[in-house]
Amino acid sequence: MRRNVSARVPDSVRRCRRTACLIATAALLPPLLILPVSGADEAADRRLQDTFTNAAREFHVPRSVLMSVAYMQSRWDTHSGAPSVAGGFGPMHLLDTEGVPAKAAERQDRSRPGTAGASAEHAADLPAGRAVQPADLQHAARLIDAPTGRLRTDAVANVRGGAALLAATQRQLGNPLSDDPADWWEAVAHFPGTRDVAAAASYADDVFALIRRGAHRTTAEGQDVSLPASPGVKPHRRTAGPQRPKDVECPVELACDWLGAPYEEIDDGEYGNHDLADRPRDQPIEYIVIHDTEAVLPSMLQTVQDPTESSWHYSIRSSDGHVTQHVRTKDEAWHSGSQFVNARSIGIEHEGFLTQPGTWYSERMYRSSARLVRYLAKKYGVPLDRQHIFGHDNVPAPTADSIPDMHDDPGPFWDWRHYFDLLGAPLRATAGPDSDMVTILPDYGKNKPAFTGCGGSGVPCKPHGSSAVRLYTRPEETAPLIQDPGRKPDGEDSTVDVNDLGSRVSAGQTFAVADRSGDWTAIWFQGRKAWFKNPAKQPTAVGAAGRMVTPKEGLDEIPVYGRALPEEDAYPDDVDEPSESPLPYSFLAGQRYVTQSGVGSSYTPKSFSDAPNPVVWGREKYYEIQFGHRLGYVRASDVDVVGSSSAAAGAPGLEAGPAGN
Repeated sequence: MRRNVSARVPDSVRRCRRTACLIATAALLPPLLILPVSGADEAADRRLQDTFTNAAREFHVPRSVLMSVAYMQSRWDTHSGAPSVAGGFGPMHLLDTEGVPAKAAERQDRSRPGTAGASAEHAADLPAGRAVQPADLQHAARLIDAPTGRLRTDAVANVRGGAALLAATQRQLGNPLSDDPADWWEAVAHFPGTRDVAAAASYADDVFALIRRGAHRTTAEGQDVSLPASPGVKPHRRTAGPQRPKDVECPVELACDWLGAPYEEIDDGEYGNHDLADRPRDQPIEYIVIHDTEAVLPSMLQTVQDPTESSWHYSIRSSDGHVTQHVRTKDEAWHSGSQFVNARSIGIEHEGFLTQPGTWYSERMYRSSARLVRYLAKKYGVPLDRQHIFGHDNVPAPTADSIPDMHDDPGPFWDWRHYFDLLGAPLRATAGPDSDMVTILPDYGKNKPAFTGCGGSGVPCKPHGSSAVRLYTRPEETAPLIQDPGRKPDGEDSTVDVNDLGSRVSAGQTFAVADRSGDWTAIWFQGRKAWFKNPAKQPTAVGAAGRMVTPKEGLDEIPVYGRALPEEDAYPDDVDEPSESPLPYSFLAGQRYVTQSGVGSSYTPKSFSDAPNPVVWGREKYYEIQFGHRLGYVRASDVDVVGSSSAAAGAPGLEAGPAGN
C-alpha cells in the first residue's frame, strides 16, 4: 500500500510513491423469435448487441432500459470474468454475495464515513420505500435457472440475469412490465442496491439521461454496441430529497458525507495536515487535481484523520461513487507534492490502483467525480481543460531535485476522454489536421500501448484501453524512447513501465507541432522534438487552435519553473524568500509550447495559526505551459505569445493577472 504521508516543509508532501442496437422506443420490441447468440450470419463483434435484444424480449424489459443500466454498471465491458472491487461480474455488474463480495462488503462497510467518526451515510429507504433485491448474482441465477458460475463468465447469461432482475424488481414494486421505458425509473433506482436516496436517484437519472442521449462504444472485448438516442423519454420519477450534513460542499444530486482532516499542532513548529486559508479571497482556486488512492478507501480514511499524514479535499468510493469531504475548499490541503499547486487547487482522491483500472475505475465513480468537478469548476470559475483539470501525474515538480519524487497517478488507464465527456467539455479537434498545434486524442478503446509492471517489475500488463501515447526520438517505433533528464538524472533510459512517465503524453494535452513525417508527428516536449505515430486512418492527435509562447527575440534559452514565485523585492523583511530552482530542461529559441492561461506570482509562508497565513504577491507574471507530461511555468517577460495558424481572428489574448485569468 502506498499511502499519503504529510509534509511539514512547504514544497514536498511526504507521500510514499505510487509506484483504478436498441431503438429506444415507447414500445417494447415485438415478440419475435429470439435470435441465436451466435451463428454463421452474425458478425462476432455484434453478439453482445444481439444479447441485449434477446434478453429484453425474453423478460419484457424495454431494451433501452436494459442497455442503459448495463452501460451504467460496466460500460458494457465483461472484464474477462474478473470481479470488480465490489464483487460485481459481467456487463450487468451482478454482485456475487457468496464469494468475493463477502470481503468486499466488509471493506465497503469500513469505508463508510459513519464508521470512522463522521455523520453516518444516509440510510433512508429507497424511493419506493420497499425492500427490493439489488443486482444480486445468486438471485439472478435462480431467476434464469442457471449455475451461478455461468453468470460470472458468460456475458449472455449475465445479461439475461440482469434483465430477469429488472423484471422481478418491477413486479415486486407493484408496477406492470410496461413497454414504456418511462415507467421503469423506480426499478432502475433499486437496481444497484444502494440505500442512499440521493445515490439511487442520481443513478436512475443517469440511466434515463443516457437513454435520451444514446451511446455507442466498442467494448474492451471488441464488441460493437449501440444505443440510439430517444430524446422524448421522460421518466416518472419518485424520490425523496437527499439528507446530508449541511456544510458539505457538494452538488445536491450527489451522496456526500463529511469526515474532517485534523488541523493540529504536533510539536513546536510542526503541524498537520493542511493549512487554513480564505480562498478564493486570498488566493484563486485555479486547478482541480485528480488522484487515485493507491490504497483501499478504509485505509485512506484513516490516513486523512492522522495529523502526521497528508490531506485532500474529497474521496470518492469505487463501488458506488459515494463522496466524502475532508477539508473545506477555502482551505489548502496537502495533496499534490507542490505547495504552489496546493495553494491554488482542490484535490480529489479516487479509490483505486492505477494498475487495475477495470477493477477500480468504475463508471459510477467517474460520474460522481464529474458531477463534483462540474460543481466546483462552476463555483470557482475553473476552466474545463487539461491545463486546469489534471492528474497528480501532471503536477509540476516545484524544484529540480523533487522531480524524481513526483507522483504518477491516476496513470495511463484513466479515461480522460470519457471523463471530459461527462464534464460536458468534450475533448475534440478545434482546428484542421495541418494546424501547428495538436491535442492528443487517441481512441481509448483501440489505443492499447504495451505496458509492464502491473503484476510486478517487468511483468507485462494485460492489453487495456489507454489515454497514453508514447514518444520516440525518431519517427519509427524501433527508435529509442524520449528520455526525461529530470526524472532520471543519472541518464537511465525511459521504459514502458506503467509508472514511467518519461516518454508519454496523455489525452487532452495540447502541444506545438515541431515537425511531420508521413504517419508521424513531432511535438516540442521538454526542449526536444518528440515523435509519435499519428496515422490519418486512426489518429492519435487532432488539430488544435489556441496560443503558444516562444522565447523573445534575442534570447537563446529561457528557464522553465515548477512554480510561479514573486520577484526578490516582493518579500517582507520577516519572510524568508524560497530558493528559485529552474527545472533541468531547455526551452530554446524557436521552440513553442501551448498556454491556456497566465498566472500571478505568489508565495505563502507556513506556520500553525488560528487564522489564514498571509500571501505574498509579486508583480512578476508567468504563463502556464504544457511543457512535457507535466505542466510548467515561464516568466511573461521572457516570452512572446503567438497564435496558432488556425487561431480564430479576434480571439482574446491571455492576460497574466493576480487571479490567473
